[in-house]
Amino acid sequence: MTQPQTPPASNNTTKVSSMFILIMLVIIAAALILLTTTILVINQSTAEAELAPYILLGGAILLVLAMYYLLQARRRILKLKIEIAPVMATVECRKCGSKTTREFQKGDYVFKELEKCEKCDDKKIITAIYREVKDKEQRSPY
Repeated sequence: MTQPQTPPASNNTTKVSSMFILIMLVIIAAALILLTTTILVINQSTAEAELAPYILLGGAILLVLAMYYLLQARRRILKLKIEIAPVMATVECRKCGSKTTREFQKGDYVFKELEKCEKCDDKKIITAIYREVKDKEQRSPY
């Protein structure tokens, strides 16, 4: 029995916008510049050394924000992935009416004649092809 082919996911759900990545890279670069500037200011021990803690704090905040937004973008992508429900086929005997369901196979179509029935030795046919959708949460009646 062959597995049904799943279509590739669309680019909207699996990619982060290139503009978003560019903005995050600029923010990370700015944070790194602020952090290296702090080190240089501290080493010079000039009058500007009083600004060092503020520059260091600004760089750290930018770096943390950039990492946070990148992680949020990753979570959004993982949340948006769509699971494709399996395609099923209902196989029914014309004579005795016994029904079975099985996974869709390439080449199946409605009213396709299949192998003989085990009970009455008449041919079976495919009567329905559908996607089996399972609810993620059971809805309450209230």
